[in-house]
Amino acid sequence: MIVQEKVKDLLRQLNGVIVGKEAQVQDCVACLLAGGHLLIEDVPGVGKTTLAHALARTFGLQFSRVQFTSDLMPSDLSGVSVYERGKEAFVFHPGPLFAQILLADEINRASPKTQSALLEAMEEKQVTVEGATRPLPRPFFVIATQNPQDQLGTFALPESQLDRFLMRISIGYPDRAAERLLLAGDDRRDLVDALPALLNGEQLQALQHQVLQVHAAPPLIEYVQDLIAATRSGRWFLQGLSPRAGIAVVRAAKAQALLAGREYVAPDDVQAILPQTVAHRLVPVGDAGRGAVEQVRAMVEAVPLP
Repeated sequence: MIVQEKVKDLLRQLNGVIVGKEAQVQDCVACLLAGGHLLIEDVPGVGKTTLAHALARTFGLQFSRVQFTSDLMPSDLSGVSVYERGKEAFVFHPGPLFAQILLADEINRASPKTQSALLEAMEEKQVTVEGATRPLPRPFFVIATQNPQDQLGTFALPESQLDRFLMRISIGYPDRAAERLLLAGDDRRDLVDALPALLNGEQLQALQHQVLQVHAAPPLIEYVQDLIAATRSGRWFLQGLSPRAGIAVVRAAKAQALLAGREYVAPDDVQAILPQTVAHRLVPVGDAGRGAVEQVRAMVEAVPLP
């Protein structure tokens, strides 16, 4: 009961800032409760950065924001060692990666070399600088935003990095009623700055532990395996999902079930999070005229339920 009240408070506060996007907000909360990194992709000006800021403040975690640009260097993220005359030694000055949440704004405007600097941090929760390996704070999340690839000045994220994101979501344009609230209401940035932290590190870890305790029955696991096998069949996608992607699906489905107030995963939970969890890892086959998200949904319709 306490868990459900806390979850409702989280969703209520976020929905007060990001109006009319309840499904996307729930996906974001599920992603972070599952311990994964989040990629928000959409056109400029629809609230990607505002949502990322709101998530960081609501979860009560130390965060840093980096505006990714074409001249950003890996050392700008990880930090550098500087010689200090008083100590007669090189002293490491940590970069913005050493935070519990890194807001990577417009991540695909940085060069591939800089994007690759995030791979170790996202997977191993550590960075290696000048031969020394340094652990990152726990918990550690990357919430990244990116513009569509047809925007000027963008670089496509490599497949290896896309695979590190548990979910990719798109916010989309608001409906007319929500847009009216945005036009007539307070500045969203002012609202974000005033948000109280509803969690601390210990409470977040407790919720993440609750996610792990959600039961996934053997028939449900077999259903996930059937979906993974369908992606590898060659009928829908050029290359199938990896075991790491399958683990991500189960974790995300458990978080979705927790948000729904259940202690077990249902097939509906898997179907609800599947496009957001796997579409960015897949390339559709042929000229079906569908994007990866639509192809995933078509595949789900073809795979029998347990």
